[in-house]
Amino acid sequence: MARQYPLERTRNFGIVAHIDAGKTTTSERVLYYTGVSHKIGEVHEGDTVMDWMDQERERGITITSAATTAFWTPTYISKEERAKNKDANAYRFNLIDTPGHIDFTVEVKRSLRVLDGAVVVFDGVSGVEPQSETNWRYADEYNVPRICFINKLDRMGASFENSLQSIKDRLNPGAIAAQLPIGSEANFSGIIDLLTQKAYEFEGDKGNVIKEIPIPADMAEEVSKRHKELVEKIVENDDLLMGSYLEGKEPSLADLKRVLRKAVLAVKIIPVYTGSALKNKGVQLVLDAVVDYLPSPLDLPPVKGIDPKTNAEIFRKPSDEEPFSALAFKIMADPFVGSLTFFRVYSGTLKRGSYVYNATKGETERVGRILRMHANEREELEEIEAGNIGALVGMKDTTTGDTLCFEEKPIILEKIIFPEPVISIRVEPKTKADQEKMGMALRRLADEDPTFRVSGNAETGETIIAGMGELHLEVLVERMKREFGVESNVGRPQVSYKETITKASEAEGKYIKQSGGRGQYGHVRLRIEPLPRGTGFEFVDEIKGGSIPKEFIAPVEKGIEEALTRGIQAGYRIIDVRATLYDGSYHEVDSSEAAFKIAASMGFQAACKTAAPIILEPIMKVQVIVPTEYMGDITGDISSKRGRIEGMGDRPMVKVIDAFVPLSEMFGYATKLRSMTQGRGNFTMEFYAYEPAPNNVTKEIIEGKRQ
Repeated sequence: MARQYPLERTRNFGIVAHIDAGKTTTSERVLYYTGVSHKIGEVHEGDTVMDWMDQERERGITITSAATTAFWTPTYISKEERAKNKDANAYRFNLIDTPGHIDFTVEVKRSLRVLDGAVVVFDGVSGVEPQSETNWRYADEYNVPRICFINKLDRMGASFENSLQSIKDRLNPGAIAAQLPIGSEANFSGIIDLLTQKAYEFEGDKGNVIKEIPIPADMAEEVSKRHKELVEKIVENDDLLMGSYLEGKEPSLADLKRVLRKAVLAVKIIPVYTGSALKNKGVQLVLDAVVDYLPSPLDLPPVKGIDPKTNAEIFRKPSDEEPFSALAFKIMADPFVGSLTFFRVYSGTLKRGSYVYNATKGETERVGRILRMHANEREELEEIEAGNIGALVGMKDTTTGDTLCFEEKPIILEKIIFPEPVISIRVEPKTKADQEKMGMALRRLADEDPTFRVSGNAETGETIIAGMGELHLEVLVERMKREFGVESNVGRPQVSYKETITKASEAEGKYIKQSGGRGQYGHVRLRIEPLPRGTGFEFVDEIKGGSIPKEFIAPVEKGIEEALTRGIQAGYRIIDVRATLYDGSYHEVDSSEAAFKIAASMGFQAACKTAAPIILEPIMKVQVIVPTEYMGDITGDISSKRGRIEGMGDRPMVKVIDAFVPLSEMFGYATKLRSMTQGRGNFTMEFYAYEPAPNNVTKEIIEGKRQ
């Protein structure tokens, strides 16, 4: 069956931003202008399409990423062309609206892993904010081409120039204005396109009538200068165009757009657009830019993976004719259809009723239903082709990051690496009857969210849940109550400390047990060494000559992994360590997997004790925004919390303090900041890194005096 929308007219992109930059408001305009919704949903009225969860509407923030499909015909296509053939000029948008709060950063990371491009939204008053930098880093990690949209230019204190400069200084010097605003704050009335040197106003109740107007006389010189800057930046990326430009020939609009597209795809130029989503100005022109400059699946290199049978590198092109390959990037509990597995198809097609192979787990599952999602609404599909995003119903063994393919042509795509949780709380059901229900609810929530961990304390019998922040855990406890009907008592938040080693060490683990019949015998020799921060755990098998049979190597690795969860000094998880199994012995009759698992665990614990273990504490990147008169008090307070002040900046009428502060010192800071600044200060906080805790703090942690 021929595709209605070929791959070159498909755009998979996300809308990402710091909290409160206007991301969901922008997404709602996209849905309205593309005809997906017939009414614009507003965050402040709690009737948005993309923020569909009750908690999102109540809190006015995005908690979970929402996917939808929309269709767009660029505004520069003439009415005559549109009338001839409506579909010939339309583009399919697979759009994901992501959260802006740092506690839900997992949603941004996994979305950027499967998207081809991104629209990064900035608040016209604040410019680049902490979460903007984190999102930008994720986009850099996956080499995602992006365009910027400076929003909220109608707000008091908004400045296009300051916001643009902050993008250049803090994110990418390749950022350049593609538009200029006409007026600002209350006088913001329109937009000038610097490439075409045309000015526009947005009329009608919802800004859906785009009217070309003359460029204001007082801006003509500035527009000419900025147009020249933009053209020069573009022609730098094409030798032929550069040559003719230096000879004095003005490049054609088609050539400029072609080369600009090439530069955006190579992340050499980041075009910056502007407007006010709330006042319905500028969003349609951003959608035109998505069509013109963000990639289709065909613009990207073939996806790389490994053959699970041979470990050889293999590639799949974005084509319906290639073998099927897809990445599951999100699991969601749906009250109507059960578990939903969101996936991005990189190659081939998948039909309803066929069987799909989970190459990561080695399991085969039947595809019952394929859905195209519109936020929390769904549309049934018979098949899904390369380059598209959909959801599967009822997959039992598939989790985030698993590769789906056909068994006869297996491939494993690159997994998504998620940050470690930094905060934990004790949770217990309010009634005995809820005990089992709580276990099931926590399991389902942990399947959905890779940054949410559930563990049991063997000594106290308590259930501990860990996540990325207080809001993250608060939302999950609330979801447990609303979606699963489980009421719970929650303890005080506690910091998720970690442990590691600082020098190499060796030890042996021997487990010998005689019990009348067949005994138990396991013997390993291990070498351990520290790894750079953030590397995780690495296991190396150096057994030669069969001193330990092959079938006992995996149990040794499992035994060490279990030992990692029981720290040496204070019982916290051990991270960033390499364990090498280099020797050992076995007994023909008495050796077993269980014996080698226990021996490995004992050996690893013994080696850690002599490897100078230390405790690591999470350090948070904190940005505090306060009126100038409170600057001294706030910097003094941050220093008293063991904070390192990294910089101070200015915004209209306020000071901005950037600092690194241990998480353990930040509990209750919102209340303290309000009282110190008469309610006028606010702050944002995100995880930065794990760093060694000072000796006095380590002593308190070991003695249990510090939360």
